[in-house]
Amino acid sequence: MNTTELNHSTEPFCLLDIGYSQIFNTCLLEVGVIFFLTVLIISGNLVVIFVFHCAPLLSHHTTSSFIQTMAYADFLVGVSCLIPSLSLLHHLEGFNEKLTCMVFSYMVCVLKSVSMASLACVSIDRYVAITRPLSYTALVTPCRLRTCITLIWLYSALIFLPTFFDWGKPGYHGDVFKWCSSWDTQPLFTAFIVAALYAPAAFTVCFTYAHIFRICRQHTRQISERRARFGPQDPETGEQACTDKRYATVLFRITSVFYLLWLPYIIYFLLESAGIYHHAIASFLTTWLAISNSFCNCLIYSLSNSAFRKGLKRLCLLCLQRTDTKKPLGDPPAPPRPACHV
Repeated sequence: MNTTELNHSTEPFCLLDIGYSQIFNTCLLEVGVIFFLTVLIISGNLVVIFVFHCAPLLSHHTTSSFIQTMAYADFLVGVSCLIPSLSLLHHLEGFNEKLTCMVFSYMVCVLKSVSMASLACVSIDRYVAITRPLSYTALVTPCRLRTCITLIWLYSALIFLPTFFDWGKPGYHGDVFKWCSSWDTQPLFTAFIVAALYAPAAFTVCFTYAHIFRICRQHTRQISERRARFGPQDPETGEQACTDKRYATVLFRITSVFYLLWLPYIIYFLLESAGIYHHAIASFLTTWLAISNSFCNCLIYSLSNSAFRKGLKRLCLLCLQRTDTKKPLGDPPAPPRPACHV
């Protein structure tokens, strides 16, 4: 009996209570899920970042700045996910578990807040572009764009700062740590996060995209009626309307997937904070399902945006050309014969 108790005391903490391997002395299921998502998120967003630098066509829209901001934030989410992976593999035993848990939870919450706020700003940008096309360039300037992105990062950092002042747990990202799993959420702090971030962002996205698609349908109907009555007169107007609608559709897909993956997490966050429902498996699954969105963003963008696919092909060609230049050279080619021009 004493030997059994000693073995249980030496086993590492596993949030799910399943998947523990005595051979590797770690929680295999949790390590596998977290490490797999970490690799996907880091590699996928690195590709997005490199493609944006290699494809000038993607910089024509001001929304590309917000997409790049999301890519950098999602990349940092992947990097920060190395912390629980290393902890489960016993590489962080010398660190203060409480501080590590709080810092990791704060980092992930801030980075996902940046993504959520960026998506809201993207929807506002597209709304302004479609409702005020003539004054768009005067309203959306590079200086205002940089200021907006700076405010997004600052606002996200401030919202979750009370984490370090005993306001409560901001999320379940650090529950792989034993101290973090026993860290309670507080209803007031949860209500504050919902009121300051989740609710305004969701309302902004729903309002703007509802009006964007309504306006796009009106433009398409007017163009079709004009063509049916007078014949095709100005093809550029129709092409511009279709381009705006396609681009808005791509962004709407990204936003929809974001909220679909985060909705179970937000619902569980509210239920657990209110003391209605609490389950370790539910917190783990909803948390890492939400974090998986950091990879889904780049996947949707690469499948839906033709300019992004062209940039990705260009990046692949550049990599192939560099590998070809590093190959050992054989015999030098014969110089071309001079041609005689008559």
